[in-house]
Order: sequence, then C-alpha cells, then structure tokens
Amino acid sequence: GATVITNLFSAIPYVGPGLVEWLWGGFCVGDATLKRFFVFHFLGPFLLLILVGIHIVFLHDTGSGNPLGVESDIEAIPFHSYYILKDLVGMVVMVGCLFMVCLTMPDIFLDPVNFMPADPMSTPLHIQ
Repeated sequence: GATVITNLFSAIPYVGPGLVEWLWGGFCVGDATLKRFFVFHFLGPFLLLILVGIHIVFLHDTGSGNPLGVESDIEAIPFHSYYILKDLVGMVVMVGCLFMVCLTMPDIFLDPVNFMPADPMSTPLHIQ
C-alpha cells in the first residue's frame, strides 16, 4: 500500500524520485516509513475532528451575511451559544450511539466468514 501510493509522487517531473526517497526515508519502504505512515493515519482523523470543531465554532460565531450587504449589527440576534450547544448535543448523541454499538455489539458489522477456521492448504474461494 505505502509503496503504490508514494510511487505516485514519482510522476512529478524533476523532483518526483527525490520526493519519493524523502518520503520513504531511503531507497525502499522500511520500518521507519511504516511507522511514519501509521502515525499519520492515526493522527489524521483527530486533526480533522479538531478542524471541523474550529470551523463550526467560527461559522456560528460570525453567522451568515445578509443579501443586501448592509452592516446592521443592531438587528443581529446572538444565537451563537445556542447553536454551539445544539451541535454539541448532536455530536454527543451520535458518539454515544457509536460507542454503544462498538462496546455492546462489536461483531455486528463483521463478515461471518472471518470466524471460520482457515485451511492453510487451499486458497480461499473469494481470492481465486
């Protein structure tokens, strides 16, 4: 996986091969490369979650503009804290449902074939 994805960078003219070696940390994928990719794949969703939270806070703080473009802060109604609370309640409910499914029924979305004992002497049918 890491080799195929990073080899796409080798298509960049002039700097591609050097960029691939820099990403790999050498001439081939090794332990350091795999650890680096694991760290980025682990931290990526948390970084995305933080950015989404910042986006929601700033979106509700400034609000939307009016179509006339008239600055009328006097007529603005401060709903900022209510929208943040509404979003937090929705997020807590969704995360609570996710945790409930993950902690009480972890096998609900798995393929039943994964629980069958493997036969090391034959190739599985779905691979042929």
